[in-house]
This record gives sequence, C-alpha cells and structure tokens, in this order.
Amino acid sequence: MRRDAFEHVVQQYGPMVLRVCRAVVGTDLAEDAWSETFLAALRAFPSLPADANVEAWLVTIAHRKAIDQFRAEARRAVPTERLPETAADHVNGHAPTDARLLAAVARLPGKQRHCVAYHHIVGLSYDEIARIVGGTPTAARRAAADGIKTLRRTYAPATPHQEPGR
Repeated sequence: MRRDAFEHVVQQYGPMVLRVCRAVVGTDLAEDAWSETFLAALRAFPSLPADANVEAWLVTIAHRKAIDQFRAEARRAVPTERLPETAADHVNGHAPTDARLLAAVARLPGKQRHCVAYHHIVGLSYDEIARIVGGTPTAARRAAADGIKTLRRTYAPATPHQEPGR
C-alpha cells in the first residue's frame, strides 16, 4: 500500500523536484540530485507523518542532495581537450546561449539562489523556505527579493538584434 503511495508521490512531485535540482546545481548534476532525493525519500517515506507537507519535505531533501552533488562535483577533475578563453565561454558544459538563465541563477549567492528556486520555481512559502535553508521567513523573503533584483539587473533575454551577454 505505501509503495503505491510513494509511486504517486514520485509522479506528482518528480517534475518539481527536477526543476529545483536544475535551478540549484545546473542541468549536468540535476538528474543525479533528483535520483538521490527520491532514494532518500523512499527510505524515509514509511516514517513520514500522514499530515506532512510532502512538497516541502521533498524540497528539503532535494536541497541537501543538490548541495551534496555540488560539493562532489567541485572535487572532481574535469578532463577537457581545450580550456575556454574566458569563464563566460563555458557554463556548466554548455555554451552560454544554451543555459543563460540557469547560468544567471547559478551566479547568485547560495542563499539567494536557493530562495529564488524554492519560491519562484516550486512556489513554497517563505516559512517553508526558512525551515529548509535556515533563518527566518523574513530573511528568506529578503534573499529571494535580492536574488530577483540581481537577475533583473544582470540577465536580459537575447533579442534578435542583440548578442547574448550584451
């Protein structure tokens, strides 16, 4: 019975968790973070209270697994045939035009990046975000607002008459 319930949770929340993982660690690490999230959730699911907020619970797990993936990736050597001329030539293994918005979000400080992703992508309340990232709901709201302000200042979608990044 609980197995069917967990499969329903994966179907219902899987896409949202993947969006969170992509926003937090980028597209290259997102699928691993997603898998690790649901493996951990599967183990913990039997003890989850019936009245728990499943969405916030999964975002909490995804947050921790995404950080684990990010830290592990930072320790790995990355073989390459040629080094890019500048850091802007290469963003998470893709050309800047492939993932400009994700790259802009990735450049935000950690707490801002997480608060923007959890509020604007998932739709969690600032109370729930504060429980996940630590701090107060007011601090989570401020971090998300600062992140959005920075994105408005630094990210502009390319127009047909404008080169990306200009």
